Amino acid sequence: MQTRSVISALTIAGSDSGGGAGIQADLKAFAAHGVHGLSALAALTAQHTRGVTAVHVPPLDFLEAQIDACFDDFDIRAVKLGMLATAGVIEAVARALERHRPPHLVVDPVMVATSGARLLEADALEALRTRLLPLATVITPNLPEAELLLGRPITDLDAMAEAAHALRTLGARAVLLKGGHLPGSGDVVDILVDAEGEQRTAHPRLQGEAHGTGCTLASAVAANLARGLSLRQACSDATDYVHAALRAGSRPGRGDVLVLDHFASQPGR
Repeated sequence: MQTRSVISALTIAGSDSGGGAGIQADLKAFAAHGVHGLSALAALTAQHTRGVTAVHVPPLDFLEAQIDACFDDFDIRAVKLGMLATAGVIEAVARALERHRPPHLVVDPVMVATSGARLLEADALEALRTRLLPLATVITPNLPEAELLLGRPITDLDAMAEAAHALRTLGARAVLLKGGHLPGSGDVVDILVDAEGEQRTAHPRLQGEAHGTGCTLASAVAANLARGLSLRQACSDATDYVHAALRAGSRPGRGDVLVLDHFASQPGR
């Protein structure tokens, strides 16, 4: 029997036992895009739709072993980074990426919880800036994360565009700045800044609080890059994908947050 060649994408992130975010969301997004999903767990969480009750960070040598095992056996075209809890974890991931040099790296800088709580200590934030951003094909911060990286507020669309350009000077080749946290009732605008300038995408603002949108967007971008799309097309298609998944979302748990339907865009759905 003849088998087709399969491309792979790797997520290095935290696990969500509730299935709505983190590595679980990443793998669903990869599958929805026809990409074989690989994972290296940088953190394990006891989590559901109402919050996180515990976090466990595995030994760093085991994290690197997971990454090395994936690169040893699979044709990895893109890597997506999510929750990396400590400076030590960031350093271990950076070492592994420098060894293997994947064609594309999408960094979702998970630094601020939905509640507004900061998730990274100062040394981890500095490690993120100096060790990971220079390796990134694109970073995908939301506005609170962009504010933390730049040390200034972002209050309107003009400030958001300026922030996207400023973030690119930190070393990443491109920045996809997500506008969902911008105040107002108008469209949600996401701004991509790359070597060619700006690309903006807009979608109608949907009501309700969602879980896993940031993870899913970054994973969709990574999957699209793995499939050979240009960066601009990869990002534009990814925002369309997340909007459709959010519009079709459901509440499988007892919490109020929506969990995305990753296969809403599939034919027949």
